[in-house]
Formats: sequence, C-alpha cells, structure tokens
Amino acid sequence: MVNEAGRFPEVCKKAMQAMAADMQDGIGAEFFAEQSIAQLRAMTPRQLEAAGRLTVPLLHTRGESHYRPLSWQEADERIGKRLGALSANETFWYFSGRSSNEAGFLLQLFARLYGTNNVNNCSYYCHQASGVGLSSVLGTGTATLQLEDVEQADLVFVIGGNPASNHPRLMTTLKNIRRRGGEVIVINPVRETGMIRFRVPSDLRSLLFGTRIATQYIQPHIGGDLALLTGIAKTIYETGAIDRKMLEQHCVGWPALEDVLQKTSWNEIVNKSGTSRAEIEEAAATYAKAKNVVFSWTMGITHHAHGVQNVQLIAALALMRGMVGRPGAGLLPIRGHSNVQGIGSMGVTPQLKQAIFDHLQNDRGLVLPSRPGLDTLGCMEEAASGHLRLGFALGGNLYGSNPDAAFAADALGKLETMIYLNTTLNTGHAHGLGNETIILPVLARDEEPQQTTQESMFNFVRLSDGGPRRHAGPRSEIAIIAQLAQNVLGTGSGIDWQQLRDAENIRQLIAEAVPGYGAIGTITGSGGEFQIAGRTFHEPQFATKSGKAQLHTFSLPELKGSGSELRLMTVRSEGQFNTVVYEEEDVYRGQKARDVILLHPDDIAARGLAAGERVTVKSSTGAIEHIEVVAYEDIRAGNALMYYPEANVLVPRTADPASKTPAFKGFAVSLKTEA
Repeated sequence: MVNEAGRFPEVCKKAMQAMAADMQDGIGAEFFAEQSIAQLRAMTPRQLEAAGRLTVPLLHTRGESHYRPLSWQEADERIGKRLGALSANETFWYFSGRSSNEAGFLLQLFARLYGTNNVNNCSYYCHQASGVGLSSVLGTGTATLQLEDVEQADLVFVIGGNPASNHPRLMTTLKNIRRRGGEVIVINPVRETGMIRFRVPSDLRSLLFGTRIATQYIQPHIGGDLALLTGIAKTIYETGAIDRKMLEQHCVGWPALEDVLQKTSWNEIVNKSGTSRAEIEEAAATYAKAKNVVFSWTMGITHHAHGVQNVQLIAALALMRGMVGRPGAGLLPIRGHSNVQGIGSMGVTPQLKQAIFDHLQNDRGLVLPSRPGLDTLGCMEEAASGHLRLGFALGGNLYGSNPDAAFAADALGKLETMIYLNTTLNTGHAHGLGNETIILPVLARDEEPQQTTQESMFNFVRLSDGGPRRHAGPRSEIAIIAQLAQNVLGTGSGIDWQQLRDAENIRQLIAEAVPGYGAIGTITGSGGEFQIAGRTFHEPQFATKSGKAQLHTFSLPELKGSGSELRLMTVRSEGQFNTVVYEEEDVYRGQKARDVILLHPDDIAARGLAAGERVTVKSSTGAIEHIEVVAYEDIRAGNALMYYPEANVLVPRTADPASKTPAFKGFAVSLKTEA
C-alpha cells in the first residue's frame, strides 16, 4: 500500500482481491474426488478461482476422469524422470508475472543449463510490442521516466487502455495532474466511465465527489490508432511545433518520417482512424502548448498486427517535441502484472541479452545453448505440430491467455507432460491437459519464507517481506526450482543448486549478471529499494549504438471488417486481473454477466436485432453461441466489445510480425440470430 515515491496509502482493489484469494481455505481432497475433469471444464474462471487454495500436488493422466493427489516426493521423481528422458529442445518454459525476480532468474538459468532457449513469458501476449517498439527507437524496452516525472506533467496521453479499472494506482497521479490544471487526453474506442470521472479511495475529496479525468476523449475505430496518431504528428509538423534541434541532432531517420507525414493525406487519416480532422487538430493543439508531456498506453495499442508500429509512432510523436530525454516527460507503457517487467529483466526471453549471456558463459564458465529459442506463440505452434513434448508453466494461465482457445487446448493436449505451478485453479487446469498433467501448489508472495523482489513499470525494484504460510502443503517457487534443478542436473552444471535455495545468493548472481541491477546485491541489508540504472532518460542520450533515437516509417493499415461485420476487441472487466475473474459483475460498464457482446444501438438497429436478444458471434477462427446483445452507447459504432478470456475462441492467431503479440483487439466478427 506504498507506492514508489513512498506515499501511503495507495489502495488497489485488485490487489485486495488477489490477497483475499490467497487467504482462501485450502481445497479439500474430497473436491477432486467429486469434481471430474468434465465438471471442471463446465466451471467458469471465477468458480475455479473461488474453489480455494491448492495445497497438494495433483496428477491427471489421459483416460482418467479425475485428478488425484500426489506426494511431493512422487511429483519430484516424476518430473525429474521425464526431464531426464527428453531432449532439452523438446521442452518449453513459460513464466507469468506473478513470480519474483529470484524465482524467474533461477528457473531461466535452470532451463538454459538444461539445454534450451525455449524460454518465454506472458509479455509476449501483452506488452512485447512495447518492448520491441521502444527498443527499436531508444535501445530500451521499458519506461523512459520515473513516477516523479509523471507527477510533473501538464499533459498525459492515455492511449488504448482503461487505467481506472486495470491500473488504478495510476489514477492518483492523474488526479493530481488535473487538480493543478493539467490535462489528460484519452484515446479509446470505448468511453470508459472511470476515465471520465474517478473516485480515488486514498483521497477523501476525490472519494466523496469524484475527480474529472479526461479533458478530451477521442474514440477512434478499433485499429485506427496509427492513423489518428499520424494525424496528430502531421499537425504538429505542419504548424511548426516540432523541436527541430531534437530531430536533427538527437534522432536518426527524420527526413524519411517527414516525407511520410507530408505525403499521407488527411482523407486517408480520417477514413482509417474513424475520427474527424477537427478533433485530431484539437488534440495536437493541446500537445503543442504543453510543457511537460507523458505518453502512456496499454494493450489497446499492442494487441494489433501493427502493434510495434503503434509504439514506434508514439515514441516518434514524443521525440518530435523533445518530450523524451529530459525530466517531467517521456514514454510510459502501462504494465499491469506486478512483475512482468522484472521477469523480462531476469532473462526470461528466447534470447538472453548479450551482457547476461557473456557474464554467465565467460565469467561464470557456464555452458549455455546457442540454438534460437521460441517465443510463446511459437511454442504453442510447435507443440501443436508434435515437436515439443513437455511444458513447464511458472504461474499464470497459459491456456487462458492464448488466442484461438480451441487451438490452445489441442496444442497443450499433444504434450506428453504439462506442469503447472499455481496457487489456485484456473481454466488451464481443466482444458490445457497433456497426456499427464501435474499441478504443484506454491506459496503466495506474502507467504514466502524469504524476502523477494519485483520490478515496477517505472523500473523501480521493490522488496517483499514474505510471511507465515497459511497452508502446510504449498512450497516456495525457489525451493521447487532449486530441488528440481538439483535432481536433473546435479553438480555437473557448474551451479550449486542447494546454495541457490537462498534468495540472497540468487540476488548476488543477479547483481553480477543483469545490467542495471547491481544494487540488488545489497537490497536486503540496506533495505534500499532502487531505480534501475540506465533506463531513465533525463538527457537526450539514448541506449542505441549511436546514442541517438531511431525514427521509423510506416504505411497506414486498412481497418478490419467490411459490410455487416464488426470490429471486435476483447477486454477485461472491473472485477478481473488478467485471466483471473474475481467477480462476474463489471461495475464500471454496468454489466451483470460476461456472456455478452456490447454494441452501439445504431449497430443493433442496422442488423434488425434487439437488446437482450441472443446471437451466435462468429469470426474466421471460431464461434460462440447464445451471447446476449447489450445496447451500449459508449462504444464507437461499427465496433464491438466482449470479455477476455471467454471470447478467446474467436481470436485468430494473427500476430504482429515483429513482436509476435497476437491481435486480441483487431479482428472482424459477424452476428447470426438464433432461432
């Protein structure tokens, strides 16, 4: 309840819901004796989450109707035997953002020394386009600023997201900006209630009366962001509001981008964005007069086949006015999971950063694999092709986070072994089953016996104290990984795995190997949470080889959908965190159920439908029957909204070619009435 600046209290509803889930009673043995796999598959994400805490290892083998309990010894032996019998490149290793830096570093190290680079994480299905896009421009894939910089801004762009629901702690900062006369421009196809007015729980005045957030709210068509942002950039250029010194002295590629802005017509911009020239120019005028500007975005930007280009253009738009490379301004990808960014920093990627690789192989003398690894979607596709035989998932819900849910179930179903480490049940435990499926119960973060660390979206490393366990059965992730590595690799790998049961020893290795993380080696003794070195740009000197920002050019994509089709985006509800659903109701959007499709009244009338009617929603990938039509005036006509992960059956496996991030928010659907 303390933010990076040390302010208390910073209350987040989802954090409270997650802690409440961690405090549930344990699931008794009778539950798995009574509930068959078929019955688990019939349960909703919320029902599975609310079943209780996992407390004993579980095994399901194909042909059996139920899970059965395992002893820890049997689970360790089974997993060790399976890994010992496989080629390393027949396996893949998937990480969610719930784990600590220590567990993430330890498991990726084990996977590498086992012999594979098939190491990836959940960011490939959310913000990988941010990392790739920013790295291609600035040489770094994370935020360019600190929380204090955002507090100094007099204008914040919030693009393609709903922080009021999904990132509520950021709303305190937006409240502060608005109170001192700053402005917030929101770009989203849906008018989200919390982005218009929000009640900040930690501020009595805001809690009682609410705080107005958006000063301008622009609703492009789904997939129209690149065109809209091009219009803002074109206006900034044509009105002479650019910082020519920044572009000519600290950037590479400005002439080519300038040429694109000159040649792109307003007719194309308006048609492909779905917004008017007047509202684009209004946003540009606000930007032109602002002194300190922050550009923030979420998965409404990254979940497209051109997600990397979206991010590259946002970065270019900031650079055009010198809003990167100085205090009080910059770029902020808003990441939701508490340590998804840290997991990436720990080397949980198919290719290790060269500095980490060099330290482990050259300084430590370890033997690391050189064969290219697979990203998350690549692992799923290779599993479906029968080329992978074992999957290992540290937290999260790999099945539930995938596009094309039928394909995901089939791909995981072709594995000989699927291993999950979780605190509670999720849909993957019911639908993502291999020939044998093993679930290992783990401790929640506040139950860890040792202090662990996480990295915030502001590149700030934080320390969690841990605490007493609530149930006897679960083990810490560090203990599970160290034991497994000891069983499989022994001492021949060049690592003392018993020594790395101690989180402090893991931190020493991280301090040596991971760029910018040197201070983690003393974080326990000093208690000094720290800002990661080399990521905050308060001077126009960037982490590229030239030290200059690299600008990119692009062409505007066509909008999805034609004729009677609608553009659909999948979204999370207020009572939801990633694939975890804590409550069926979506308070902000006024929805009581999740089996709905939200349409503008004009789209309902144009199709001869009525609110409350049930339809089949069909895409190029799949169909969902008996979905209720809901009239929703706050969505842009021509677009539609459904809930993730239930709507994943509709999502094609179309992915951004540069980041491999699936286009969860950019595909066409049609509606068919039911008799």
